[in-house]
Amino acid sequence: MHARSIDSLALDSYQRAARVMLANHLVTRTYPDRIALPLIRRWATELREDLGELFGYRLEVTETTARLFPVLDRLDAGQPARTTGDRLFDRRRYAYLALGLAALGRAGDQITLSELADQVASYTERVEGLELAPDRAADRDAFVDAVGWLAARGAVTLADGDAGGWASDPEAGEALYDIDRAVVFALFRPPRALQHLQSVTGLLGEEAGGGDTRSPATASAARKIRRALVERPVVYADELDESERILLGQEKLVGEVEKVTGLRAERRAEGVALIDSSGRLSDVRFPGTGTLAQVALLLAGEVADLVLDIDNPVARRPRPDRPLTDLVEQLDSAIPMTTVFAPLADSFDIFAPDEDSEMQEPEIPEYPFIESSWIRDTVQMLSDRYGATFAAQWQADVPGLMGEVVGLLERLRLVELVDGGLLIMPALARYRGAIVTIRTRAETELFISPTQVGDDAETEGTIASTEKGSGN
Repeated sequence: MHARSIDSLALDSYQRAARVMLANHLVTRTYPDRIALPLIRRWATELREDLGELFGYRLEVTETTARLFPVLDRLDAGQPARTTGDRLFDRRRYAYLALGLAALGRAGDQITLSELADQVASYTERVEGLELAPDRAADRDAFVDAVGWLAARGAVTLADGDAGGWASDPEAGEALYDIDRAVVFALFRPPRALQHLQSVTGLLGEEAGGGDTRSPATASAARKIRRALVERPVVYADELDESERILLGQEKLVGEVEKVTGLRAERRAEGVALIDSSGRLSDVRFPGTGTLAQVALLLAGEVADLVLDIDNPVARRPRPDRPLTDLVEQLDSAIPMTTVFAPLADSFDIFAPDEDSEMQEPEIPEYPFIESSWIRDTVQMLSDRYGATFAAQWQADVPGLMGEVVGLLERLRLVELVDGGLLIMPALARYRGAIVTIRTRAETELFISPTQVGDDAETEGTIASTEKGSGN
């Protein structure tokens, strides 16, 4: 591993490059910022070999792009594409994004937004149930969101005009884009030809790395554990089989990930989490600023106090068995089988049991269970107490606030949503003891500073909450 031999003065630079590459998978001259690509290019050789050896990832670096091809061990619905306004992509936006990439791959050096829309509209005619009607505002907005996602990554660059003007009135507005073909081709590189897939599980990648002197099975399992450490907020031991739990407990394996990423591993009996104080590997920074993050931290503190109250023990439940087959079936049902090339179709069943493995009944742990009514009442209490500091949209929508806050905690793997309430996961305990102070502006303060602009700019005060321990 090259990270061990890098001089201590240069190690921080190497680790920053590794974090940027692991967090983004695609780096261009402008995405995620203008200093990222030169940093990646400086450490291209070392990163290529270390990421391959430790994680089984393949890294391709050119003059204008750096593309990491990860290995997906499981389907994950928790990392959706988002618009430039941080709204989640829906099915229509995903479809426009895929068809837009196809159109850009056949275009020249420039294209107008209306021309791109016309090409995508013609493609939608071949897809049952999909349409792009330029005279329909909802379709235009969705299409502009997809183009904005591409523009943020440098696949297209606005040369003239305004996409918002076209979205408002396609007859009066127009936008001209330069096309970066290298980025377009780097964006979509599936591990297998889609025409050969009968199931979405065929997109689960194959390892590209080597260099591990252990047996192939052990080396593959070790790379799987390292991937889990950098891809999941928390790796819980009860989600692993016996051999994987042994690997997770090895100081050497976790230390290798710490060395490459520069992050600190927090080990507990229940599992391991990498603590990212840099903010360059996490897609969600927690604790963080803004109403949702602050209320989530406050709620986590209230939940931890309830669970740790030995005088009033809460109910406990096992985690429900949630195989990935449900998600697989939903995605597979959308595959147009008429386009699958049957002679080369992949019929591999990722969920088939391993005949060589001995099935053992693992111990089923139980977790604290809190009813939805308690969560609802607690969020209402927090709203009554601190609501004046919330962003305006949440002051009048406590049920919506609760849904968003619970979704954030679930995404961080601190809770798990089940029928009737929440299962409380062990990592939530690290956020117990939240301390809250209210900062209010003086009545004579007419203007806020530029650094205060954001969610809190709409309120008369702000919450400043901290917790015991460092943030994720």
